[in-house]
Amino acid sequence: MTSDPVTELSEAEYRSVWDRFYREFAFSPSVNPAKWPAIKEPADSVTWSLTSLDEDPSYTRLDRFVAVVEHGLTACVEPEARLFALDWQHISYSFAPHRVGGHGQEPWPLSPYPDGDYYIYLSGDFRLGSFGHPWESSVCLFGQELLDTVAAEVEDVLGPPLRRAGRSLPVT
Repeated sequence: MTSDPVTELSEAEYRSVWDRFYREFAFSPSVNPAKWPAIKEPADSVTWSLTSLDEDPSYTRLDRFVAVVEHGLTACVEPEARLFALDWQHISYSFAPHRVGGHGQEPWPLSPYPDGDYYIYLSGDFRLGSFGHPWESSVCLFGQELLDTVAAEVEDVLGPPLRRAGRSLPVT
């Protein structure tokens, strides 16, 4: 394991992590709304629409959303733990969340906000993370510990969720 706070996944690591993600989450990328969501959302998951951020010209709410998710992911892993930051069909990373994002530190690789492609954060054991869907304009957060840490604040920023455990919720 590297001591660098952020490292690119080697080709073998990249294939291994993505193969496992495809298998465990039944990942099926598509721009076709009839095929969304693009993953089998876990039982301990909540999915929010990101469309409310479109009405945020100063990016205040976007910045708050990103900070909340990054804080939650960091809080839910041990200080020496690493997360995966996956960018579909692009370079992906392993990084130490406790050693990035602060003053004088490297920035987080990618973002929980899917800026044009699927962006995924995963703990090493795949028990928690985020799945950003660029075409649905949504983010799915999963893992009960992560949800307990951030769900109320994410809902405050983004509004009521679209789905829980992969099931659509009534529009309020």
